[in-house]
Amino acid sequence: MNWILLAIAGLFEVGFATCLGKAKQTQGLESSVWLLGFAACLAISMTLLYRVTQTIPIGTAYAVWTGIGAVGTALIGIFLFKEPAEFWRIFFIVTLIASIVGLKAVSS
Repeated sequence: MNWILLAIAGLFEVGFATCLGKAKQTQGLESSVWLLGFAACLAISMTLLYRVTQTIPIGTAYAVWTGIGAVGTALIGIFLFKEPAEFWRIFFIVTLIASIVGLKAVSS
């Protein structure tokens, strides 16, 4: 169950990064709404990360959490913010995914 919560925490990390990107693109009240979304996603993500570190080693949990956030945010950048999807960028996203899977495989 804690691995599922860790994955959810990573997705909320993607959420707060996405909210920051959208806040940068907007102004006024709309920007404030995105910043509120950022704060909510940040709080949820950190709370879940704290909870899972009670049973998953901190080094493993943090690496998986940041890995999910990095991969998810890179994909959001490509699909939502129209960032380039060049070969090397995709290659390194795939290596991040392989690293996350590897950490899960060698962790208890």
